[in-house]
Amino acid sequence: MADTLITIEDFSYQYALTDTPALKHLNLEIKAGEYVAVMGACAAGKTSLCLTMNGIIPNMMAGGHTGKVTVAGHDTATTPVRELARTVGMVFDNPEFQLSQVSAREEIALGLENTGVPRDEMLRRIKEVLAIVGLTGYEDRSPLAMSGGQQQRLAIAAALAMYPQVLVLDEPTSNLDPIGKEEVFAVAARLNRERGMTIVIVEHEVEVMAAYADRLVVMANGEIVLNDTPRAVLAQVDKLAEYRTRPPQVTEMAYALTQAGRPAPAEWPVTLEQALSVYPPVEAH
Repeated sequence: MADTLITIEDFSYQYALTDTPALKHLNLEIKAGEYVAVMGACAAGKTSLCLTMNGIIPNMMAGGHTGKVTVAGHDTATTPVRELARTVGMVFDNPEFQLSQVSAREEIALGLENTGVPRDEMLRRIKEVLAIVGLTGYEDRSPLAMSGGQQQRLAIAAALAMYPQVLVLDEPTSNLDPIGKEEVFAVAARLNRERGMTIVIVEHEVEVMAAYADRLVVMANGEIVLNDTPRAVLAQVDKLAEYRTRPPQVTEMAYALTQAGRPAPAEWPVTLEQALSVYPPVEAH
């Protein structure tokens, strides 16, 4: 069994000058090599949860907290964010907010320079991570001359160059077209499946998360309200509606058929393949 990499213990956080906590008594464990998707309505606390994992909360935001977050043995409240960046790579929803250099090479080198990585090692890592995200040959390309999907893959490459154990992606496809979304999802899945990297992703593309994630965490009003396998979570159609989170279309279909009188399946389908096994096509005569 994999070791626990992230532990959140009874953690609450309230931003300064706000009336209610953004996070309320969170308890969560994430194991090394897991692919965990975080879902929920707007203002549910998803981004705040992500920021606890690299120490931005509580170290760089004005507010107060109780409880404890531990990442790879480091207490995030007492470990500098620059140190946690070696363990947790963070990618946000808009890559343009993260990209500041004139070329892809310099973008990736920025974090490495700040942590004192020797030049030869830096060049080796730049080449390595560009290959991982499918941007070999783009070393001298300006980020401004890239598509949205390429920019987001460059942001992922910059995070990967630090050799983190965890990659946290906060709605990384929200501003991308379908091709750009697929590019980002493919990179994240490959990092998880082939390299064993722990992935924590906030995402609304529920069908994709049903196929890729090992576990779904649903948040509402700053609390974790559901935490289980995709099939177990997404089958709870009534609860998801209560928390303003959409289940996959095939699950909604199965639920509607059951409401219309058809027997409930032994296991609710959450992917198209599962739906076809539960409701096999009928051949025309």
